[in-house]
Amino acid sequence: MDRLIYTALSATASHELNRIQLSNDLANLSTTGYKRAAATTTQSAYVSGSGFPTRFQPILSTAAERVALESGPVSYTGNDTDIAMNDQTVLGVQAADGSLAFTRRGDLRVSATGLVVTGAGHVVMGDGAPLTVPAGFLIDISPDGSVYATDPNEEAGAPAQIGTLMLRDASNTPLVRRADGLYEPQTAGGAGGDFVTGPNPVSIAVGALEGSNVNPVEVMVNLLDLYRSFEMQLKMIKKSEELDQDGARMIGLR
Repeated sequence: MDRLIYTALSATASHELNRIQLSNDLANLSTTGYKRAAATTTQSAYVSGSGFPTRFQPILSTAAERVALESGPVSYTGNDTDIAMNDQTVLGVQAADGSLAFTRRGDLRVSATGLVVTGAGHVVMGDGAPLTVPAGFLIDISPDGSVYATDPNEEAGAPAQIGTLMLRDASNTPLVRRADGLYEPQTAGGAGGDFVTGPNPVSIAVGALEGSNVNPVEVMVNLLDLYRSFEMQLKMIKKSEELDQDGARMIGLR
């Protein structure tokens, strides 16, 4: 009887990550460039030890939250520093701890210190270093990620390239969500870092922003299914307790 309880408790615990992922997706319906969590499924794991050789328990193969990079709705803003990444292109940024991470957020701006940052305040990376803009210069971004700066005080000033956005194609590299909301390769283990770009060409749409790719109806349906599954597991635990009590009473009558 105790093995039935442990199996039910294991299934209940395996739902925790799904609940956190779905709740986080629902809370980020309006976040620029947000990517929903990829679906996670439990696997049957053999439990060794005393007992029947058919004992299995449901577990999650990994606690990392994979992100689904499907494109979200794109709105055109006309702002020269707004970009929307096409296909599975991601943008390299510097996290608060100094590590290299990636994002799909494209609401860029120039900070007071001349650094190009996202709307969340993360420093945008260029060719191996943070992308900086000379004081007072205006920037333009090309579809291939090249960044040009122009001095507004010069009437005939030609734009000069000051760097290139660190863009990578993640079609062949699974990305997971970090605690700070940024992405990193699944093998990074929280340390961040670069990865080899995939076979698809990287590109961006300038003057546009990508919205969240979360479908609120789908999330709500998945949450309801999750709660029903949770209730079923609790009923199994309650039923096993009742069976155990009935068995104890039958033994006591002998």
